[in-house]
Amino acid sequence: MSVALCEGVSGEVRAAADRMAIFLSRFIRDGELVFHGVASALPMAAIVMARNTHAPNLTYLNVPGGVDPKPSYLPGSTVARQLMEGALSYFTLTEIFDLSARGKLGLAFLGGAQIDARGEVNLSFIGDPAAPKVRLPGGAGSAHILPTARRTVLWRTIHDAKSFPECCDFVTASGNVVAVVTPLCIFEKAEGRLRVKSIHQGVAPDDLRAATGFDLGDLESAPVTPEPTDVERTALEAADTEGVRLLEFI
Repeated sequence: MSVALCEGVSGEVRAAADRMAIFLSRFIRDGELVFHGVASALPMAAIVMARNTHAPNLTYLNVPGGVDPKPSYLPGSTVARQLMEGALSYFTLTEIFDLSARGKLGLAFLGGAQIDARGEVNLSFIGDPAAPKVRLPGGAGSAHILPTARRTVLWRTIHDAKSFPECCDFVTASGNVVAVVTPLCIFEKAEGRLRVKSIHQGVAPDDLRAATGFDLGDLESAPVTPEPTDVERTALEAADTEGVRLLEFI
């Protein structure tokens, strides 16, 4: 792991980053086409880890245009030139959108500043549209990818009531969400709403309720998310030798 990234990072933060990367990797199926957008260090690490373990036949697509690249190391940016190294071919971002529109993109990892009870995403603004409190970077391709990819897994490294409201202040994108991974739990989408699939070890149900802006229903029977195994931890360290997964937490 990069010495620079390790400095000042607590063990708790490292554990959260490892957990989230590993939990994201578990959604990847062998043989499918997998894509992540910009500012996506955790999914990037998860994809490379999955390819080295349970999904050796996946095809990795990224924003720079690499088709199944084999970078010598994971860079600090998900649009860096290293993500073109060893690529079988090159794809423009427009072609990725076309691929998804034709139903050929198996799994997309996307993020959001707000993710609401219906799994809708806000990347546009917070507050009154006439005078927003916060202007966000915008959805880029998420409004196209989210409804057309076969499966979309969302993630957010902050889990609080503002990040997970009943309704987004603005819906930038909505579509084929199957799950949301956070530092506290994993949501799955069922019957049009997010529900808790599992709660991470050490997280109290009352704390999860307090950190979520929508009703979670009965949590008494919610299972505990299986902790990362030693094999998974070793595979993650080998995939992300520079520790770029920490960038989303620091």
